[in-house]
Amino acid sequence: MDKLSSKNYLADGQTDSATDVSIILPIHNEAENINLLYQETKDVLNALGESYEIICVEDGSQDSSLEILKKLSSFDTSLKVIVFKHNFGQTAALSAGISAAQGAVIIPMDADGQNDPRDIPHFLEKIAAGASVVSGWRKHRRDKLFSRVIPSKIANWLIGFITGVKIHDYGCTMKAYRREIIQGVSLYGEMHRFIAAYAAWHGGRVEEIVVNHRPRGSGQTHYGISRTFKVLLDLVVIIFLSKYINRPMHFFGGIGFISFFLGLAAGTASVALKLFHIRDLVATPLPTFSALLLIVGIQLIVLGIIAEMIMRVYYEAQDKKPYQIKAKINF
Repeated sequence: MDKLSSKNYLADGQTDSATDVSIILPIHNEAENINLLYQETKDVLNALGESYEIICVEDGSQDSSLEILKKLSSFDTSLKVIVFKHNFGQTAALSAGISAAQGAVIIPMDADGQNDPRDIPHFLEKIAAGASVVSGWRKHRRDKLFSRVIPSKIANWLIGFITGVKIHDYGCTMKAYRREIIQGVSLYGEMHRFIAAYAAWHGGRVEEIVVNHRPRGSGQTHYGISRTFKVLLDLVVIIFLSKYINRPMHFFGGIGFISFFLGLAAGTASVALKLFHIRDLVATPLPTFSALLLIVGIQLIVLGIIAEMIMRVYYEAQDKKPYQIKAKINF
């Protein structure tokens, strides 16, 4: 592949980045896979002729992953290592790597060997052609059907339906982001999956490519069907944060007013039934519904006021990260 100018990776108004490509590898108990993945990634990046860095975030592994990374980084300064104090999870590891990345293009990958580094040039071609985010699609997945593939398909359909951003595989870690799109985005829970939707909501161009999904090299997967439910819960949060973070009163207050006025309507109806001798108050559930809806409405309006106060504190608070770094290597 011909060398791609890093200027193609930058948005208008952005200054040139010192590094063209940053590869992010969250690592947790992947000692048996690190050496092969490292060599494969190096071979691909060297062939591209781009300047690059490989950032490994060691996420509290219990095996020899850290020792292997220390050895590799001792003779390769392009390999940078962030060491967490203990296990914080994949999203925190990706967030730490993204925050430290210097590349104009940031490409996270799984460290289990299932993502193929030979797909990296295809991502860069799409970015150079103007895409803000390029999402990998594991069209032919090498995972268990009932515990991973089917739940993933259901989750992807729901996410696409709710967000309005139709891509096939939100769960694929291997994506490419322009630096200005992803840096500064706070990631919690499983929210790294929704960056493509976030970018589309803010006018970014999202594209998708089919990637080679390989069988896991060694070790066991850290994820199961329970992760699908966590992703869906995070989806509710990300929609709220994207649309109502600056105006929580519109969300809680809007629902609160609807509940309050329904309560008034139910109360008025129950009184009217009594006055016209149609039905006694004790003979209809309307008074109960009225009291319940009025109370819920008032509570939601008050919650909206509290959320407005918290939102202002949130914007004025210090910039805190959802992780703690024990050490950095080659930074």
